[in-house]
Amino acid sequence: MRQILEIKDLKKLAKRKVPKMFYDYVDTGSWTQQTYKDNSNDFKNFKFRQRVGLDISDRNLSTKILSKEYSLPLGIAPTGSAGMVHADGEILVAQACEELNIPYVLSTMSICSIEEVAKKVKNPFWFQLYVMKDKEFVKGLIERAINASCSTLVITLDLSVLGQRHADLRNQLSAPPELTLNNLIQLALKPAWCIQMLKTKNKSFGNIMGHAKDVNDISSMIKWTHSQFDQGLSWDYVEWIRKLWKGPIVLKGILDKEDAVIAKNLGVDGIVVSNHGGRQLDGTISSINALQEIVDTVGNELEIHFDGGISSGQDVLKALCLGAKAAFIGRTHLYGLGAMGKKGVKLAIDILRKEMDITMALCGVRDINKLNKNNLH
Repeated sequence: MRQILEIKDLKKLAKRKVPKMFYDYVDTGSWTQQTYKDNSNDFKNFKFRQRVGLDISDRNLSTKILSKEYSLPLGIAPTGSAGMVHADGEILVAQACEELNIPYVLSTMSICSIEEVAKKVKNPFWFQLYVMKDKEFVKGLIERAINASCSTLVITLDLSVLGQRHADLRNQLSAPPELTLNNLIQLALKPAWCIQMLKTKNKSFGNIMGHAKDVNDISSMIKWTHSQFDQGLSWDYVEWIRKLWKGPIVLKGILDKEDAVIAKNLGVDGIVVSNHGGRQLDGTISSINALQEIVDTVGNELEIHFDGGISSGQDVLKALCLGAKAAFIGRTHLYGLGAMGKKGVKLAIDILRKEMDITMALCGVRDINKLNKNNLH
């Protein structure tokens, strides 16, 4: 097997192992995919300052995120359907994060339920909440996250309508997949994946199936999910959630400085500068280009996290230089998961860690918490 040295190597291996419909779900954006591409490409606009003649021994990559000590300023972003990339995917990713001491955010649209993940790890993980029309379901979901000892609630705000993702529509994506001729052909080409999935009971959206009213099969779940996008979503909903959740709250999907100010005034603990990986509004600004203005506007008053387009440790460092406290990776860890399961997730994180460490050293920096705009040209 080819030596795995960078995230691109894991990406190629994942493409060979994961059925096309689920690989496409991971590796595509909405409409023309311009924002998806810009998220990665716009990192190239920022250049590091190389420094020499400085003591770069005893480097420190650990940091505090929401007052908790972690080994890296890096976490796993919430990603739906990870359990379709690899059997029991969310459990494996949560275990990898626990072993490496970085934060893991479980998605509402996970295949493995909150309870299933909580049974397989010892430490608290974060939970990402989609705001939906059915407030009783949302209230129950929050209560389940509390009972599972989730430490932080991440509320995603940029999904009041679903961006049109052409690949998902063409693939007739569902979890589990519908047994159409096209899907059967895709599955037949990935026998190892099929064998994995036959061994697990986690084959649909575990946080929804059996918990939402009248949702007990794939057909009713798809119908219910599409009915739950809340086009009347307002900041009042966040205030309602705040009354139910007493721990730290982070708002995800902030891309504009005016929204960042509103979030700050609501008294939340942090925000994630994010455009949903280019999967929602196509043609908007990349996450990295939005970061600086948001940091300048509210960076002294709440913790700013970042996601979007990260494919290397250098991308992580650029976000930190521009003022992010931590960066979260979505597709990048899913490539590792699809390629090699938990081992692949840990390898992806280790690749990023090494790239961060060596790049930081060549910039003449010993402590990752000291990075700032002066480390960029």
